[in-house]
Amino acid sequence: MLINCVTYQEGRKLSDIPIEQISNYVEKKDCFVWVALRDASEGELRQMKHEFNLHELAVEDAQHGHQRPKIEEYGDSLFAVIHTVELVDGEVSIGELNLFVGENYVLSVRNRCQQNFLGVRARCEHEPHLLKHGSAFVFYALIDAVVDRYFPVVEALEEELELVEEQIFASGSERANIQRLYQLKRKIMMVKHAVTPLMEATSKLYGGRVPPICANTQEYFRDVYDHLYRINTTIETIRDTISTAIQVNLSMVAIDESEVNKRLAAWAAIFAAATAFAGIWGMNFKAMPELEWRYGYPFALAVMGSVCGYLYYRFKKTGWL
Repeated sequence: MLINCVTYQEGRKLSDIPIEQISNYVEKKDCFVWVALRDASEGELRQMKHEFNLHELAVEDAQHGHQRPKIEEYGDSLFAVIHTVELVDGEVSIGELNLFVGENYVLSVRNRCQQNFLGVRARCEHEPHLLKHGSAFVFYALIDAVVDRYFPVVEALEEELELVEEQIFASGSERANIQRLYQLKRKIMMVKHAVTPLMEATSKLYGGRVPPICANTQEYFRDVYDHLYRINTTIETIRDTISTAIQVNLSMVAIDESEVNKRLAAWAAIFAAATAFAGIWGMNFKAMPELEWRYGYPFALAVMGSVCGYLYYRFKKTGWL
């Protein structure tokens, strides 16, 4: 679905144009065209391929979707795949933004993404001195907008981790904590799969040999890389903390099980002593004087009670009961 199709000249908006006139403006040296599509159909992509003369492999990747974040060169143009990350009802939702960038055009195609980029267009139009850089600045602005939206997602996951950590030492919550930690680990891995490849791709847009389109905007892409590096560092810290929290939680489970085992062992020892005495006096041999003694029965009960009481006292004192 077409969202916008606008042409710019010297950093200022000229007008909205129909799709059929795109190729006319792309041929002008002092103009560039910015087209935005959402959930584009195969027919729309074919039309854009014709108007912008896009490379067929890049169009094929955009049609199929579910690509790894990347930035590829096709002659004098660039094709970028960027993953958008959103939190929907507490779950991480991954979308995709495909960018086709040439000297005189920018085509953005977003798929499975609820967020729009109208704010990016407004920002660029309010900064005509930067928009004079042409398609390269729009390319930067779109990547920067996606990356900036990673920050609140990562912060929300950090807060969720802190809530779980507060419950780690709460009795009876071990199983629920482990489930929440593994769910959180899955979420953070989804964000990492969006951030790390994009960081690697962005590092090729500044310093050393860079695509000609980005030659005059290298410092902007370096700023994007710095943001991605910070996010990636935070993700690694969260992953390490989750792993530590899981180990602590499992240790708490082991400690609780050990306490139960100690109680069971203590009670088993107490009843074993009583069972031993009862077994000895229950053998019914004729040459056992205790069997015919008047006070044999109460004496046996007293001995068993005393031994059991002493064992209970010792186990209680050592913390086993």
